[in-house]
Amino acid sequence: MSKYSISKKTGSGFEQAVESVRAALEMDCFGVMDEFDISGLFRQRLGKEFRKYKVLSVCHAQLVHKAVTVETEAGLLLPFHIVIYENDEGGATVAAVDPVVVMSMIENPALAIIAREMREKLARIIGEIS
Repeated sequence: MSKYSISKKTGSGFEQAVESVRAALEMDCFGVMDEFDISGLFRQRLGKEFRKYKVLSVCHAQLVHKAVTVETEAGLLLPFHIVIYENDEGGATVAAVDPVVVMSMIENPALAIIAREMREKLARIIGEIS
């Protein structure tokens, strides 16, 4: 884990990791609001090849509702992102932004509690990916 993310190298390939992350998110009531194919974007817009790399914008409706209820403008920092990319070993790495780090720029103790709950959920999901 870095200072700003929760991450894990998986034993699976890129496509399998994307499917595993999607399934795990769904099991824990997260919705994927958007998906960005970064390698495709670079190929199309820059004419450059890049490792397989996707960003999923994810939302846990219940926790987001709590967050924007206690701090209306917390929505500026949402949704959270999960990246899945082909690592140098040929497998896949899954990483999520650490909600505690992101939300720490808002000084609200109630929001910090919600951010910790979100971190626990994301860390569990990433920890279970194989």
